[in-house]
Amino acid sequence: MNENVVRVRNLRKEYSGRAVVDGLSFDIPGGETFALLGPNGAGKSTTVEILEGYRHPTSGEVQVLGADPATAGLTWKARIGVVLQGTGILPALTVRELLTQFAGFFPRPRRVDEVLAAVGMEEHAGMRVNKLSGGQQRRVDVALGVVGNPELLFLDEPTTGFDPQARRDFWTMIRGLSAEGTTILLTTHYLDEAERLADRVGILVEGRLRAIGPLDTVGGEDARTPIVRWIDPGDRRPREVRTDEPGRFVADLVARTGAEPSAVDIVRPSLEDIYLGLVAEHTGVPASVGALVTEA
Repeated sequence: MNENVVRVRNLRKEYSGRAVVDGLSFDIPGGETFALLGPNGAGKSTTVEILEGYRHPTSGEVQVLGADPATAGLTWKARIGVVLQGTGILPALTVRELLTQFAGFFPRPRRVDEVLAAVGMEEHAGMRVNKLSGGQQRRVDVALGVVGNPELLFLDEPTTGFDPQARRDFWTMIRGLSAEGTTILLTTHYLDEAERLADRVGILVEGRLRAIGPLDTVGGEDARTPIVRWIDPGDRRPREVRTDEPGRFVADLVARTGAEPSAVDIVRPSLEDIYLGLVAEHTGVPASVGALVTEA
């Protein structure tokens, strides 16, 4: 495994005595794409802003690219790229002019034409930014984040407002950056996006890291046990049960009732299911509308 690019130990951030980040510890090795997930107010943005150096922690230790972001200088800042949810760009400039200007701020920038191709904006390079669609402007935001050739790229809700095709094009670009060795920290509310892009995920709920790990193991074995959902003959109440042998359970169900149950569904929990389950467990807010009758 590569050397850790991000190292966080016991991170805590308080506002007016209330902890919005409470005892976070995790590492991100070089070359990894790590997705930090959580509901609104979970502490994601605060955590990322501390890692970027925009906020100072109340306590704990943070190392990013071997330095403390709170005190790191311009040389360190030139090694990171940041794509915020919204950026203050210069609408009077064309896309190419804007990227060329930003490239001049960095010691070893990417070629502007290369970046334009990477974000699919070659045909629009001569257009003024304020004439672009919302999705195209978002691609410019991403281009500004990568033009400095960062070792570590922060992506905060990068595809908000993208249409489906633009999202898929963006995913392809991010996979390309990852293949080149760029370390990426991604926050997103789209669980399918995390599944497509991330090597590992961390799930924040109420300021605490409730689960962390690779996509195929995060949440533990119990959370990944298949779920059988059905409605008994003559009964309108939906039921469900978790079982490691869903096929056998359905066969036994038919034998026991002597009739075919309706609306039989075997669900193998996805990242979204695990995420919603963790949020419900730690907040008391139901993960879905409509309670099911669970078999004992």
